[in-house]
Amino acid sequence: MSDPYETTEAHLERLLGRALNSFDLPDRLVERLGTALAHSSSLYTTHHSPETGIWRETHRHTYLLADGGSVSLWELAYLLEGDRRVRHEVFASKAETCLAVSRLFGEASAGAAPDPVLLPGDEEPENDMAVLSELFACPAPARRHREYAVEQSADHARRVLRRAENGDRPGEPVAALLRSAYAHQITQAFGGRQPLSDGRDAGFSLYEHAFVLVDGTEVSLWEVEHTATPDGRHMCEVYESEAAAREAMELRARVR
Repeated sequence: MSDPYETTEAHLERLLGRALNSFDLPDRLVERLGTALAHSSSLYTTHHSPETGIWRETHRHTYLLADGGSVSLWELAYLLEGDRRVRHEVFASKAETCLAVSRLFGEASAGAAPDPVLLPGDEEPENDMAVLSELFACPAPARRHREYAVEQSADHARRVLRRAENGDRPGEPVAALLRSAYAHQITQAFGGRQPLSDGRDAGFSLYEHAFVLVDGTEVSLWEVEHTATPDGRHMCEVYESEAAAREAMELRARVR
């Protein structure tokens, strides 16, 4: 998981810094990204072949710009056969990402199920305003292809619930359910800064903690990290649904 207090500027700098091909991005696009006010990152696909060791993930990073527009960057993270170093490439469109996947995995991927996000017929929209024009709007459910980490997931769930300060946080029934979690994945769904009604500027981050239970059930906790407190301190809130978490962020942004 990325730094929960990472600014959009730092997020963009880290993304471009690790990409092997960031110099291929159009200069005009990079200039526009320099005005980004907020960002949202999503995992779109993941593919892993235990036989060859080949692994790849596709991430979409969408940025809200100062002029009211938005742009997306597509990040491909991957391991090649026999390689132990994760490589990153970044592209301005899904079409370019599709070509990169064909270039890198064309033969190795033969017979594998296609990545849904990279289907050639899935056209890129003209812009991504629907993603970030309303910073705290709950988006429609998206197809998510998860790769869970099998580790101390029950303990992770306990710690997430323990640090929640909101009175309407998930109660004992949810806590009891998550005691059987054996794997989990953390995804940042939103990160950015928002001016408050009292003139201050507050940081907001939204994370999904997705868990797999022993019976195969998937359960998610939605964690809001923000500084929209009277004294500007960091606060953690946890909710059972994305809609409730985003509603809480919207409410905190109107604090006086």
